[in-house]
Amino acid sequence: MNHETVEKNLGLMIVLIILTISGGFLVEVVPLFFLKSVNEPIEGLEPLAALELEGRDIYIREGCHVCHTQQIRPFRSETERYGHYSVAGEFVYDRPFLWGSKRTGPDLARVGGRYSDAWQRQHLYDPRSLVPESIMPAFPWLFEDLVNHNGTAAKLEGLQTLGVPYTDEQIANAATSVEGKFEIEALVAYLQQLGTIIPNKR
Repeated sequence: MNHETVEKNLGLMIVLIILTISGGFLVEVVPLFFLKSVNEPIEGLEPLAALELEGRDIYIREGCHVCHTQQIRPFRSETERYGHYSVAGEFVYDRPFLWGSKRTGPDLARVGGRYSDAWQRQHLYDPRSLVPESIMPAFPWLFEDLVNHNGTAAKLEGLQTLGVPYTDEQIANAATSVEGKFEIEALVAYLQQLGTIIPNKR
């Protein structure tokens, strides 16, 4: 079968494209379903606390994941700057994943504990007061708006259904644990736990 025959026969080309994609999927993706290192949490990994989970939702809502990846690739240039490369077992409880490939701002996979809570708050309130060259927008409303605690338990329950090991007690106490908290508290709580399960050796 020559190249010209394939180009002139649309049906044949579609069949060959489907076969090629299917073959690639079988070779590259299917084996990952059976790898322990991909499907099981790393030692010490716990599901996000209710406040951290609400902070993650705020992080997504405000579009933080559009400019900041959470995926350190195993290259020296990245591990020297950000810390230990990302491993699949860190993300088994994440829904959705926030890896990304575009970095307008720095990668945040190992930002937890790198700065104080006060620094994170000030940076979110007025980024240029700490990083003059920053193009990040300010988020002053996070200091005024309270976390909506009405749906927190349902979020944990939904994740439990998907296999995240939340206990019934955690679900029952979820709303109470975030009630009266400002959104900035939730977001900082989420940021401060990022990547802390693997020691940051830089």
